[in-house]
Amino acid sequence: MKAAHETAGVAMPIATPEVYADMLDRAKAGSFAYPAINVSSSQTLNAALKGFADAGSDGIIQVSTGGADYLSGPSIKNMVSGSLAFAAYAHEVAKNYPVNIALHTDHCPKDKLDSFVRPLLAASTERVQAGGTPWFQSHMWDGSAVPLDENLSIAQELLALAKAANVILEIEVGVVGGEEDGVEGAIDEKLYSTPEDAIATIKALGAGENGRYLTALTFGNVHGVYKPGNVKLRPEILLQAQQAAAQELGLTDDARPFDLVFHGGSGSLPEEISAAVDNGVIKMNVDTDTQYAFTRKIADWMISGYAGVLKIDGEVGNKKQYDPRAWGKAAEEAMAVRVVEACTALRSAGTHQ
Repeated sequence: MKAAHETAGVAMPIATPEVYADMLDRAKAGSFAYPAINVSSSQTLNAALKGFADAGSDGIIQVSTGGADYLSGPSIKNMVSGSLAFAAYAHEVAKNYPVNIALHTDHCPKDKLDSFVRPLLAASTERVQAGGTPWFQSHMWDGSAVPLDENLSIAQELLALAKAANVILEIEVGVVGGEEDGVEGAIDEKLYSTPEDAIATIKALGAGENGRYLTALTFGNVHGVYKPGNVKLRPEILLQAQQAAAQELGLTDDARPFDLVFHGGSGSLPEEISAAVDNGVIKMNVDTDTQYAFTRKIADWMISGYAGVLKIDGEVGNKKQYDPRAWGKAAEEAMAVRVVEACTALRSAGTHQ
């Protein structure tokens, strides 16, 4: 088994549970966060891997329910097979990169638990019992659409299953506005988690003794595309939640009991991101911005080289230009650059050990 801290430049596999725990501990101790990059293809996965390697940062790569559907084949739409295919591919190609990468599944609502997270936890449990490592290092249960009591009750059940599989659970307490994968949240007062929400979470799930979990507390987060300044974030909400949890646990006021996650970050100001990290965020989801970086480069390629990618007026075009590997490499490079930007903003660049 590889050690948690590896020498820079040495290829390494997908993070073991021990390496992932160490990654999160170092982020918390060092006041930085990892970008969690959503992918939906081998190309976007490779782009994310290159971006983390270029930044000298460990990182998290994740698939949503829609991404998992797509990975199984657009006409198949099987989230479990798509996820396992993604994980198998990632386990192989990540060996060639000199950073630690954890695999995660993103937002899973209640109606998809039985067709997404629960089967994947069962697959990882089987793998662990056979002496291996879990397919994924963490899974998210998105209970934001159900009452808090039900949210936390389901979280208790899933946390026990995750612990048995040596997997970390992510939960969401509060509501993220906007739309992602067909799930839409209203933009109202529910966008702001309360200290009471934080205390209820600690009472239901504990502080790690029942299994480690990540908490997506909401502080005005909105999924989708927004210009900087248009999203009204209140990072102080996170500090208030940490302080309420610390008081409940009998810890000092400067303790940070929660491992926090930042969702819906598009349009966030640099100072808002920095404040969120200062208040205990160690994972920030990045999807919209990397999607755009990838697709924008393809658009540039097609528009500027249309005479080559199209067979115009009976001509034959230019195979070197319409070969998917050609424009794919350009798109991957552009997305990798955006991943480096995310690592820099979250202060994880250069932190790989």
